[in-house]
Amino acid sequence: MFKALVLEKNPEFGAAVREVDDAFLPEGDVTIEVDASTLNYKDALAITNRSPVVRSWPMVAGIDGSGTVVESASARWKAGDAVVLNGFGVGETHKGCLASRARLKGEWLIRRPPAFSAKQAMAIGTAGYTAMLCVLALERHGVKAGDGEVLVTGATGGVGSVAIALLSKLGHRVVAATGKASEHEYLQSLGATAIIDRAELSAPGKPLQKERWTAVVDAVGSHTLANACAQTRYGGAVAACGLAQGMDFPATVAPFILRGVALLGVDSVMAPLALREQAWARLARDLDPKLLESLTTEIGLDEAIDAAHRLMAGQVKGRIVVRTR
Repeated sequence: MFKALVLEKNPEFGAAVREVDDAFLPEGDVTIEVDASTLNYKDALAITNRSPVVRSWPMVAGIDGSGTVVESASARWKAGDAVVLNGFGVGETHKGCLASRARLKGEWLIRRPPAFSAKQAMAIGTAGYTAMLCVLALERHGVKAGDGEVLVTGATGGVGSVAIALLSKLGHRVVAATGKASEHEYLQSLGATAIIDRAELSAPGKPLQKERWTAVVDAVGSHTLANACAQTRYGGAVAACGLAQGMDFPATVAPFILRGVALLGVDSVMAPLALREQAWARLARDLDPKLLESLTTEIGLDEAIDAAHRLMAGQVKGRIVVRTR
């Protein structure tokens, strides 16, 4: 028997941490003991039933996990291997990693970089891995340190926090957008050189605005993304990866056809293995593990449901690591 955060709908929705056994695990060719998981925005949506994230019931929440292989029918993995899981529909259509044990597909896993413990890997989690995918997308577009200011929206969230830390270490001048005046010191500690109120971006704006940003990492969407595009300098790029404000994009084509702005969509869920491995290798190189301590809160599995409600209420900054055993 082991503990898992189980989501059910029969017919009413329910979320509870309870004891289950191996028969509750889904199909898969690799079984891991989960050493740590985390709470992402998508996890919070699922656990609070705020959005139809879950598409198969019952479900174990948790789109991220890091642990040790205990059984494997996959040629890629053997017992004792340290692995990381991000996405691939886990926690949505396949039972996830907010549990002491998980059964997964071998092709979904990557080897945990030796630079990180299981806890540190989950302090990064999908949010930090997505932030790195955004940085890689901007670099492929040709964005270089010294080109100008880089805007990061949703700055106190998981994606925003790691993006600031990464971009700052790489030499960029980072401007953080947040609605939390109390967190300015926190954002500066991550490397933000300036901070603006998110209200400057969150309301409807003009199709083209004063050019400011050489690049943007946006985890917010809606009017914030539209305004960020309208303020991006000629030839700049915007990496879009989230929808905290909304899924809509109330913009015009003006920034794209008059300033040559590139809108780069970043998907972390189904990203190919080679890109995942590149992102984690860069995280091991470019993210200071000690800095993770300043942006991480650690909780037990029994605390995860309450934490998900706090996250949805905007009462969480940085990353939440969940002890699963």
